[in-house]
Amino acid sequence: MTDIQRCEIRPGCLVEWTLHPRTVEAAAGLPEDSRPPAYVQESHVRTARSVRDDGLFVPTWLGTAFDIPGQVDLDVLQHALRDWTLRHETLRSGFRWSGDEMRRFTLDADAVVLHREDVGDFAEAATLTRYLQDRFDVAADALTWPNFIYTAVVRADGASVYMAFDHSNVDAYSLHRIAAEIHELYEAGLKGRSVATAPVASYVDFCAIERAQADEIDDTHAIVARWREFIAQCDGKLPGFPVDLGLDPEGPLPAQKFMHEMLVDAADAADFEAYCRPYGGSLVGILAATALIVREIGGQEVYRTVVPFHTRAKSKWSDSMGWYVGGAPIEIPVARAADFDSALGMVRAALRESRPLSRMPIARVLRLLGSDFRPTSPDLYSIVSLVDSRDTPGSERWQELKAYGLIRISYGDQVCAWLTRVHEGLQFASRYPDTDIAHKNMRLYAEGLRERIRSVARDREEALAGRARA
Repeated sequence: MTDIQRCEIRPGCLVEWTLHPRTVEAAAGLPEDSRPPAYVQESHVRTARSVRDDGLFVPTWLGTAFDIPGQVDLDVLQHALRDWTLRHETLRSGFRWSGDEMRRFTLDADAVVLHREDVGDFAEAATLTRYLQDRFDVAADALTWPNFIYTAVVRADGASVYMAFDHSNVDAYSLHRIAAEIHELYEAGLKGRSVATAPVASYVDFCAIERAQADEIDDTHAIVARWREFIAQCDGKLPGFPVDLGLDPEGPLPAQKFMHEMLVDAADAADFEAYCRPYGGSLVGILAATALIVREIGGQEVYRTVVPFHTRAKSKWSDSMGWYVGGAPIEIPVARAADFDSALGMVRAALRESRPLSRMPIARVLRLLGSDFRPTSPDLYSIVSLVDSRDTPGSERWQELKAYGLIRISYGDQVCAWLTRVHEGLQFASRYPDTDIAHKNMRLYAEGLRERIRSVARDREEALAGRARA
């Protein structure tokens, strides 16, 4: 994961695809789709509207970038992009307001037509980068529809594809799969054949199922009680990152800064994973390390956070593009951790207890709590997330194809840290408030993670060497 400034954009001729005006016009007259938005979608759109009403435009799109080597046939690429769009129903489904209610509409597949526009040549990478970011901000906005755009920067030796989506359509798992799927469709098109795949399950269907299940609980449910207790322990709010970020509580929403680097190489990542495996794996290790580090930085005796988990509980959702993410509240009494192993044990126990809560949308819980959680920031809380992408189709070619997931860096008062296990090691990316204090403490956090992982890896290697000598 990176931002658009760091995804190796090179000059070339820019081409873009959006839904054809006739398609957009057809959507305007569609009847209501009875399948409601997911709670996470509704919360996202309402948050965007709330922040916009406060006078601030905060882009929150996600995207992907990847190369197609060799001379590119734009007609074939356009067919591939349309075929891919039809796989994922969420892309032809949007929302309109009826009073204060969000209502869904969904286009039939036959109505989807892409419109291609040749934007022109860009001689400088910086100018092209600025153009793409500004274009994506408008075309993939949470409060409009369509809310996605595809582009290609064409050169004599190939093309770079850049695609942006409002977050309501995608999560990290979705982004990771796109490059291989488009490549497969494009290469099949060049050979004049179709790709035989099973129908992809619809995220729109998932939204309806999840929402119906969420609406079955009320404010007496044990899940709501646990969240009520957790939020009370966080002073009535969802948790932020527990270090000083240099924020002015009365000031405007701050601009964000971005940090991105390879944390450790593949060998250290593998040793860390092996060490943590008896406790549940690398996620447990990252959270345990985080709890110890924030205690060192900020003196927190209890580390409280919301851990994101995917909600693709059934295999049929595994190929589906959508926002399949829930959150589980955990608290780690890190002041009682004598060492890393004891912190690992605490995290393992906390995750075992709390992970089932991630299947209940947080937005539903907040509604049942009856508190005023009017959002003033696009991120409701801070997160530390880990995704292992090595089993993703095509991930072994990501470096060769300059393939990236893209994050928009704009405004926010929370910390979002994404760790991604790739074949080359463990990547770290984070957006955080652009203050000197936040930068210093986030630098301490990243370096602390690196040192903890390397220390665990060294200890494991020394232990294995000692056993071999014995």
